[in-house]
Amino acid sequence: MKHILLSFAALMSAAALCARNIDIIPRPESLIPGKGQFRITAKTTIGALPELRRPAEVFAADIEPVVGYRLPVAEKGALSLAVNDALQPEEYTLAVTPKGIRIGGGSPQAVFHALQTLRQLVAPDGTVPAVEIADKPCFAHRGGMLDSGRHFWTVDEVKRFIDILAMHKLNRFHWHLSEDQGWRIEIKRYPLLTQIGSIRKETVIGRYDKTDESRNRYDGTPYGGFYTQDDIRDIVAYAAERYIEVIPEIDMPGHMLGALAAYPALGCRGEGYEVWTHWGISKDVLCAGKEATFEFVENVLEEVLGLFPSKLIHVGGDECPKDRWKECPACRKRIREEGLANEDELQSYFMHRVEKWLHKHGRELIGWDEIMSGGISKSAVIMAWTDQFRGTEAAKKGNRVIMTPKWNCYLDYAQTSHPEKLEPIGPTRYLSVRQVYRLDPYDRLKPDQYRNILGIQGNLWTEYIADFGHVQRMTLPRMAAIAEIAWAYDRKDYDDFRRRAKRLLPGLYDRAGFDYAKYFFLDIE
Repeated sequence: MKHILLSFAALMSAAALCARNIDIIPRPESLIPGKGQFRITAKTTIGALPELRRPAEVFAADIEPVVGYRLPVAEKGALSLAVNDALQPEEYTLAVTPKGIRIGGGSPQAVFHALQTLRQLVAPDGTVPAVEIADKPCFAHRGGMLDSGRHFWTVDEVKRFIDILAMHKLNRFHWHLSEDQGWRIEIKRYPLLTQIGSIRKETVIGRYDKTDESRNRYDGTPYGGFYTQDDIRDIVAYAAERYIEVIPEIDMPGHMLGALAAYPALGCRGEGYEVWTHWGISKDVLCAGKEATFEFVENVLEEVLGLFPSKLIHVGGDECPKDRWKECPACRKRIREEGLANEDELQSYFMHRVEKWLHKHGRELIGWDEIMSGGISKSAVIMAWTDQFRGTEAAKKGNRVIMTPKWNCYLDYAQTSHPEKLEPIGPTRYLSVRQVYRLDPYDRLKPDQYRNILGIQGNLWTEYIADFGHVQRMTLPRMAAIAEIAWAYDRKDYDDFRRRAKRLLPGLYDRAGFDYAKYFFLDIE
């Protein structure tokens, strides 16, 4: 590892000696280099009317560590921001001349994106190369997911993850808040969810062996944490200031041991539940035969809707074994009374009922692609993870789809082909930056079906990720590849991306204070 770090330092020193390039990620739609440069100094003012003051202030804070001072914000300045109604909502223009910088955007959000581009151009001495840029995204949904269920992240850490998304012009934060290993969101009507369901008595050490429990070892230390409703309001507001929508996920009917440990009557067995101390898929799920289950789900979602203004509400629907339902008298009765063919259709009944409730409250259901089993409505949004072609199938049938196939978008997967030798313990499936970039969301679709692909998303599951430095190193630089596909799909070029990424990202991440994996930059894949 010492050799790797020394080699990396030498590589970066050599890059610093080269002529300055205009490198931007995601790749802009149009970039025309100009002559000369503009120099930002402590006297440079950001000119912004009231509606753009907040994007200006966020930018000033972001580049303060780079240039060493905070730029003032006033109504007029050499760095001029303006809304241009002739542009699309996320479209922007950026013009840098030796006399100043002008940014126009179709909305304050577009201006914010333009400032993220400018952030990549500002050198530590304050110089910005002359350039004209016109840019807009290809996909509306450009997301990143963080799993707070397996391991808990502090409010400040969640905000730093949001900062990573904002830097890459991603606009959706999918927040996984419930799991077999811990319930993470305060629900005032059900206080035991956090008093009991948020805490596991210990955690498995190392890789979990599901074939032989006697081989597993545990740390003997209680582990827990949850977000109060005030915490969540704070995080949602922080994201909104960066034009990122937070989509909450309450996974159901599976991955619910946190809730079952707190309220065992919600399960088919009604007893014997505990918050899981290891990883995997539990056979214990919410009982779909009991009316009390739906009362619980609706009450929980009612409070969730009061905290999250997002149109989409993620209800999971993945990895729900049917073993308990097959044995459960209440579930068997439900199947008979509703005229259902089997347990897959019982899950479909569950999802349709939850979706109907969400629609009544002005929201829409999104779930993992398993919700397609047994049938799902055309109004449900499918998040395709098990295989890209599950998403393709859904899009062909008319459902809206977000592509996040594990083979391209699961950022907890290993980054090198020799993970046991080079990386911390974790999943050994291999997902290099190159493999992330290979994703084609439209593969095997006809042009008239493209409209059903809302976008793409990178997901970070945290079974084997217990500290936030590790979160960052798994996310970066692979999230940059996710961002480029989502923003610049129609102009993606891996060789060009690789050159830009190697020149731009190490310095950009260092100046922002982010940790990141070095393998890609050293050609270790």
